[in-house]
Amino acid sequence: MAVTRVSRSFKDISLSFEPHPVTKDLPVLTNRNAIIRSVRNLVETIRTERFFQSNLGSDVRDSLFEIMDYATATILREQILEVITNYEPRVENIDVEVEPNIDENNFEVTIIFDIIGQEIPTQSFTFILEATR
Repeated sequence: MAVTRVSRSFKDISLSFEPHPVTKDLPVLTNRNAIIRSVRNLVETIRTERFFQSNLGSDVRDSLFEIMDYATATILREQILEVITNYEPRVENIDVEVEPNIDENNFEVTIIFDIIGQEIPTQSFTFILEATR
């Protein structure tokens, strides 16, 4: 019998570490925002960057210095899909769209996903990946 994962709420600490002006508590990201921040961190983390978790991350940064075309966009798509599938257990039905923007020398990435255990519509967010030296 398959095990079904049930969740009600997700909370992560914001990486800004700026305390709330009144309560002095660290800000908390919940549900959708927590997952978006986690996915973005996974995509932008370079393999071997985290101690004791050398496999965590992706090779996206290396691919950004390749020729900007649809072949590179396909490679980026596969790398992003792999890292989310392997390291973000709170999402399912993941789809990744990567469009090269040759004029501005970047890739527009759209990630579409369902949050496990929550009865909300399919979520998506878009961000830009660009090579920085």
